[in-house]
Amino acid sequence: MLSLQRIESGYGESNVLRGVNLDVLPGQVVCLMGRNGVGKTTLMKTLMGLLKTRKGAIHWKGQDISALEPAKRAKAGIGYVPQGREIFPQLTVKENLLLGLETSAPGGKTFPEDVLAMFPVLATMYGRQGGDLSGGQQQQLAFARALASRPGLLLLDEPTEGIQPSIVEDIRQVILQIKAKGDISVLLVEQSIDFVRGAADFIYVMDKGAIALQGSPDELDMSQFEHHLSV
Repeated sequence: MLSLQRIESGYGESNVLRGVNLDVLPGQVVCLMGRNGVGKTTLMKTLMGLLKTRKGAIHWKGQDISALEPAKRAKAGIGYVPQGREIFPQLTVKENLLLGLETSAPGGKTFPEDVLAMFPVLATMYGRQGGDLSGGQQQQLAFARALASRPGLLLLDEPTEGIQPSIVEDIRQVILQIKAKGDISVLLVEQSIDFVRGAADFIYVMDKGAIALQGSPDELDMSQFEHHLSV
């Protein structure tokens, strides 16, 4: 479904990603791990078109999307929940959610009930401004907004960072629900080994802008795994 071949990308004159190869199969939950500063968020931004692909190719459903702008990637079925959530703080919860329908087929103005059912707290907060929500509630809002357009691939950049344990568990359950349905693939940046081992079908570990280790949770050598994650 998603295939990256020898991707290079970065900021200004600096290359951060150095020949990254990565695949996400239909219905898979793939986790991307690594220390801070190794290129995980850069990779997610490159996938979404927020950073230019300097070398290599990104294929989505068999088509090269390396040169597509972010809006066209969203319309092609890629949803994105960035690190830091990036909701609109002055808009209400309902207005934030409805923005998720912008990439849907014309006429789609009703937010999907099955998505709301995954985040029931949001329905009780429709009239509140997004900026008044807690960090965990904002994360749920951003997650729900990304699911509204029925993406084929969901990019999640550290969705559990800095939020309370109860909401971390809620988010884990949503990811497991998505995995069980099998109609959305997920590429997830996450730091918690326990979280990843409970949700991932496949794991990539990054170091210095490249893939240093990859395999299923059962295949990975934990001593090598921890070496690449230790500070």
